[in-house]
Amino acid sequence: MQDAAYCTSKKTDGLCEEMCGRLKKGSRAAISISRLRCALRDFDMKALLLLFICIPTIVFVIYVHGQKITYFMRPLWESPPKPFNIIPHYYNPNVSMETLCSLHGWTIRESPRRVFDAVLFSNELDMLEIRWRELSPYVSEFVLLESNSTFTGLVKPLYFANDRARFDFVESRLTYGTVGGRFVKGENPFVEESYQRVALDQLIKIAGITEDDLLIMSDVDEIPSGHTIDLLRWCNGVPDRLHLQLKNYLYSFEFHLDDKSWRASVHLYQSGKTRYAHYRQTDVLLADSGWHCSFCFRYISDFVFKMKAYSHVDRIRFPYYLNRHRIQEVICKGADLFDMLPEEYTFQEIIAKMGPIPSTFSAVHLPAFLLENRERYKYLLPGNCRRESG
Repeated sequence: MQDAAYCTSKKTDGLCEEMCGRLKKGSRAAISISRLRCALRDFDMKALLLLFICIPTIVFVIYVHGQKITYFMRPLWESPPKPFNIIPHYYNPNVSMETLCSLHGWTIRESPRRVFDAVLFSNELDMLEIRWRELSPYVSEFVLLESNSTFTGLVKPLYFANDRARFDFVESRLTYGTVGGRFVKGENPFVEESYQRVALDQLIKIAGITEDDLLIMSDVDEIPSGHTIDLLRWCNGVPDRLHLQLKNYLYSFEFHLDDKSWRASVHLYQSGKTRYAHYRQTDVLLADSGWHCSFCFRYISDFVFKMKAYSHVDRIRFPYYLNRHRIQEVICKGADLFDMLPEEYTFQEIIAKMGPIPSTFSAVHLPAFLLENRERYKYLLPGNCRRESG
C-alpha cells in the first residue's frame, strides 16, 4: 500500500512510471532502486559533484598540506619579533686586540676572562669535536651534560661517555655529568628539554664558575668562532648578555640558508641571576659570530635518530618521512626533511625561501679544524652530499 501511495503521490515521468509499474509487482529491491533513481533525477548534478568530489578533495589537501597552509598564512596571525640591536663585528688576524676592542667601543683588559663553554649533548660527536677544537685555545672549562633519554622520552646510549677518549685534548678542563631521563609517556618534549637545561645549570656551578666569567650558552651545532670568544674575553664594556648571530647551514656547509641564527648567547656570569637558557634573553646581537650547522650528520641513521628525538618530533607527520632513501634525496637537494615551508613572518620572505636551498661552493671562513681534516669531514664540505648508512 505504501509503495502504491508513493507512486501515486509523485509526479512521475516515463522512467518513474516504469519503475512504479515494477513496484506494483512486489519487488522490494526494485522499490529501493526506483526511489533512489527518481530522487537523483530531481537532484542537481553540480551539487553531487561538490558533495562527492570537491569536498573530499579539499579535506584530503588540508590533511596532507595543512601544515604548509598554516605556515604560509603565518604573517596573518603572528607578528614578527622585535628587531635586534645589532653590534657591528670587526675582525682581522693582523689587527691588535687593543684596536679590535676599541673598534667595538670597548677597552682592553689587563688579562682575559675565564671562559666556560656549556652544552647539552645528544649524539653529535663530529660537531662536538669541531666545536671544541675551534674553542679550545680560549676556553678555561668545558661543561657537558648528557642523558640516557631524548627530549621525546626515547632511551638512548651515553654516546659521549662511550667515546670519551676521543676528546682527551680537553680532559683536564672537562666537567662531565649525566642526568637520568624521567620517561613520562605522552609528555610535551619541551618539558624534558627544560628539565635537562636546569640540570646543566647546576653542573655549571659544580664546574666552578664565578662572577664575571664568560659563559657560552648554545647547542652543540651552534659554534661561536674562536676569534669572537677571544674578543669577548679580552674586552671590558661587553654587554652582560649578548646573543651571537651565526651563519645558518643545513646538512653541511654547502647549504647556506641565511644569517638569522641567534639563539647562541654569551653571558658575564652573575651568581643568583644567570640561568642557562636557549631563548631570547636580550635585544643585543653581535654580528657574524660563527656557524650553526643543523642536521649536519655523517650517517643517515643519525638523521632518523634526531628526527625522532628532538623537541619538534610533531613535524614527522607521515612515516615515510623517515625513509632512508627519501632522506638521502632530500639532503642532496637541499630540501626540507619535514616538507615544511620557511618559518618567516612576511609573505615576501616566505616566497623568497620556498624550494630547495641553493648550493654554495665557498668554504672560506669555516672552522680551521674542519679544513685541516677535510678528508675525515669531507661530508660537511661543498660537493659531498652522499651519506653513509650507519
